[in-house]
Amino acid sequence: MSDPKRIQQLDLNLLKVFQTLYVEQNMSRTADILHLTPSAVSHAMKRLRESLGDPLFQRSRNRMVPTATCNRMAPLIIDNLTRLQQILQQWGEFEPTISEHVFRIGMHDALEPSILPKLCEIMSRRAPNVGIASVKIDRSKLSRDLGAGHIDVALDVSIPVQRPVRQQKLGSGGFKVLMRTRHPLRNALDKKAYLQSQHISVSNRPQGMTMEDTFFRQQGLERKTNVRCQNYYAAAKILKSSQQILTVTTRMAEQLIDDDLCIVDLPFSIPSFGTSLYWHEHSEQDAALAWLRSQLLEVLAHSQVTSA
Repeated sequence: MSDPKRIQQLDLNLLKVFQTLYVEQNMSRTADILHLTPSAVSHAMKRLRESLGDPLFQRSRNRMVPTATCNRMAPLIIDNLTRLQQILQQWGEFEPTISEHVFRIGMHDALEPSILPKLCEIMSRRAPNVGIASVKIDRSKLSRDLGAGHIDVALDVSIPVQRPVRQQKLGSGGFKVLMRTRHPLRNALDKKAYLQSQHISVSNRPQGMTMEDTFFRQQGLERKTNVRCQNYYAAAKILKSSQQILTVTTRMAEQLIDDDLCIVDLPFSIPSFGTSLYWHEHSEQDAALAWLRSQLLEVLAHSQVTSA
C-alpha cells in the first residue's frame, strides 16, 4: 500500500525513470537513455517502490517485468506525464488548433444572438477543441471578476472604467420600438402615445432602471412599465397577444422580428449607447486571451451589434 506522506513528498524525477524502465524493461538501456548509472536507476526504483508499496518490476533474466499493478497503473502515469510535458512545452504559447482551453466571456444575454453563432463558427474552423462559456455579467463586479479570472473578457455597454481594467470601445447604437404587426399605434406612434402606452422592460436584475429608462430620466421623461421579464424572447411572445410595446436596441429588434411583430422608430431622440470590450491588464500579454480578443473583434466588426 502506498504511503500518503511519501506520495506528497515524491520526487517527480522518479516517475521519469519509471516511465523509461517500463518502456525498455531493461536497467542498462534505461540508464543509457537517461544518462544515469545503473546503480542510480536501481536506487530510484527502490525509492519509488517504498513510496508506492509495490515491487513494480520483477527481474526475469535480462528483463524487468512489470507487476500486475504496475501494468494497470503505468499507462495512466505515462499519459499524464506526456500531457504535463506538452503543457510545459507550450508555456506562454497558444496553439488554437490543438488547445482544449475553455474561454469564459461575460456578456448580457441580449448580445448572445449577435455574437455567439459567428464566434462558434469561427472556433469550429480555427480552434475545434476550444470551448466557449457565455456567463452573466455584473457591471458592479466587472473589475473583480476579470482580475480573479472568473471571466476572461467582457462585452457590455460602455461605462467609465479605471486601471487595471482595459476597455476598447466598439461603436454606438440606438433604439427601436417593437410591437405586434396589427398594433393600432403601428403608424401613429408619437411621443404622447409612446409615454401613455403600457411597456415591457427586460432586465436580469430584480429591480432598478433599465438602460433606456436611464436615458429617459435624463430627459425628464417617464413611461409606464407594467411587465418586467428576464429575456427578450419572452417579451416578444407577450407582445404578440397584447397592446404593449417594447423598446430595444436596433440589433435586438432585428433578432426578434417575425411576421407577427414589426419595428417602429422611436418618436423622439435619446442618446445612443456605446458597446465595449473589457479585459484585465494582467491578461494583455497572455497569448490565449490576446487571441480570443482578436477573434471577438473580428466577429464584432462583421456583426451589426454596434450599429444603430
